Parts: sequence; structure tokens; C-alpha cells
Amino acid sequence: MTDLRWKPNVTVAAIVEDRGCYLLIEEVTPEGLCLNNPAGHLDPGESPEQAVVRETLEETACVFTPQHFLGLYMARFLRPARGEDVTYVRLAYSGTVGEPDPGRALDDGIVRRVWMTLDEVRASAARHRSPLVLRCIEDHAAGRRHPLEVVTVDPTLLAPEVKAP
Repeated sequence: MTDLRWKPNVTVAAIVEDRGCYLLIEEVTPEGLCLNNPAGHLDPGESPEQAVVRETLEETACVFTPQHFLGLYMARFLRPARGEDVTYVRLAYSGTVGEPDPGRALDDGIVRRVWMTLDEVRASAARHRSPLVLRCIEDHAAGRRHPLEVVTVDPTLLAPEVKAP
């Protein structure tokens, strides 16, 4: 029997502000060169917090330290040329990054790290990978913060329970 249940893509994003500028990445996409928050997909057996640290390192060569849970966001993306209709569920975290590791290569498709002021981020909205790029930064700038503990990860994520038939 085929499972016809709708399944959104779960992603994570890092929102990093330092001295009035926000960390973004510039990446090659099917739609061209876009700006995005350091972000990516949640992998099996990985907590959202682990995923955001991993994705930020892969895309920026910087170690991300989550300090707050920013929020849960949803967006839908249509790509008619490929017949794609994708809904994303994004868990966004705010925090800090260390200096980039000069010996670490960025993920395929990532062109560079970019630091932009809030006004520059707003002005570049046409180049954003999704509307969530600006929305997450706007929420951060407005002071939205939640404790990291608001996201609960059950121990079964790493050691699943085995149910007898």
C-alpha cells in the first residue's frame, strides 16, 4: 500500500547578528544566485539544535552556538517547471558564530558568507531564497526569543523504541 500522506520538508536556520549586521549565505539555486540564512534539512536521528549547528558549519565554516529558539515558520514553494510543490517547516535559532575556519570548504553551491545590515537585507528581498529569510531576521530584530528548551527532543530520537509485533 502506498503512503499518500503529505510530508513537509523540515529545515533549520541560524539567525546571527553581530554589530548590526546579519549573517547570510549566497548560494547557487535553480532560480539563480540567492541569499539565505545558513539553513538546511534536518537529518534522521538528529535534533533540530544539532542540525542547525551542522548546517551552519557546512555553509559558513563557522561554529554556531544556539542561544535562543526564534520560532517555527512555514512556507510553500512552487516550481512549476519541475512539477514541485514543497512546504517547508523551518525551526529557526538565534545565536553566535566563531571565526571561519580558513581550511574548511563551504558546501557545494555555497558561494560565500555575506554580512548585511537589516536595511540591506530588506533591500535585497528579491534575491532571497524564500520569504522566511527576511521574516526570521525581522523577528530577531524585533526581540523575539524563546528558551532552547521550548523544543523537546525525546531520547527515542537517538535510541528508538522497538515495538514487538
